[in-house]
Amino acid sequence: MTERKTHLDSLSISLLVVCCLFWGFQQILIKTTVGEVPPLWQASLRMVGATALLWGWCVLRGVKLFERDGSLRAGLLAGALFAGEFCCIYLGLMNTTASRLTVFLYTSPFVVALLLPRLVPSETLRPVQWVGLGIAFAAVAVAFSEGFLHGSTRSQLVGDALALAAGTLWGLTTLVIRASRMGHISAEKTLFYQVGVTAVVAPLLSLALGEPWGLAYSTQAWVSIGLQTAVGAFASYLTWMWLLRHYPATQMSSFTFLTPLFALVFGVVLLGEPLTLQLVLALAGVAVGIVLVNRKAAPAPQPRSATISEP
Repeated sequence: MTERKTHLDSLSISLLVVCCLFWGFQQILIKTTVGEVPPLWQASLRMVGATALLWGWCVLRGVKLFERDGSLRAGLLAGALFAGEFCCIYLGLMNTTASRLTVFLYTSPFVVALLLPRLVPSETLRPVQWVGLGIAFAAVAVAFSEGFLHGSTRSQLVGDALALAAGTLWGLTTLVIRASRMGHISAEKTLFYQVGVTAVVAPLLSLALGEPWGLAYSTQAWVSIGLQTAVGAFASYLTWMWLLRHYPATQMSSFTFLTPLFALVFGVVLLGEPLTLQLVLALAGVAVGIVLVNRKAAPAPQPRSATISEP
C-alpha cells in the first residue's frame, strides 16, 4: 500500500517548483516553434515520443504496464480526459490569445478543490486555504489582465470556452487519478495511459484539421520538440504522477499557478518582453496564496486532565 503524506514536504515542494519552472519554459518553446511546426502535429510528435521513452524506461526498470490490476477503465478515462485537455488547449489558441487561455486554464485547481473532497475527505481545504487559492488565481488574472482590455469577439469567446473546458478536464484528470484504482498503480503506468491515448487522438485530430505533416524542420525546432518530449511529457509528467500518489492533490494544484508566471518571467528574460508592475505583484500574490494553501492546521488543544482532590 502506498504511503500517503498529509502535507507537502521539502522534497515535494522542490519537485513541484522545478516542474512548474520547466512548464513555464515549455510555453516559450511552443511559442517559438508553432510557426514552423503545426500545433497538433507538434503535440503528436511530442506524445508519440514520450510514449516510446516511457515504454523503454519501463522495460529497463521492469515496470509492468499490461498486467491486470483493475485500473483499465479509470486509466482509459484519464487518458481521454488528458487528450481532451490538450486538444482544447491547441484549438483554443486558434481562437483566443495565450493570456486569456492561460487564465481560464488555471481554473483547474478549483475543480480539484471542489470535487475531490467529496470522494477523498482528507483532501478538504480549510477556509484559509480557500482564501490562498483565490489569491493565487486573482494574481494570475492580474498578470494577464492586459489580454482582457479589448472587447471580446465571438471567436475569442469560443477560445475562452475551450480554455475553460481544458482547465476542467485537467482537474477531472487529477480527480480520476487520485480517487480511483489509479492511485495505487505505478506512476509509470498512470502516465502511460495518458500519453498513450493522446498519442492516438492528437494525430487523428491533426489530420481532421488538415495540418501539414512533415519532418524536415530546423535544428532549433527539433531541439524544442525534443525538450518538450523528454523533459516535459516524460520526466516532468512522470514526476507529477509520482507526487499525486504520495501527496495531497489539492495542495499540489496550488503550485500550478507558478507555471504561467514563470512563462512571463522567461518572456522577460529570453524574449525581451517588458517587466511590469503587474508581473511583480502577481508573483508576490501567487507566493502568498501558495503559503496559505499549504499552511498546516494548528494542533488541536489537548484536554486538561481532571484533578482529583485528596480527601
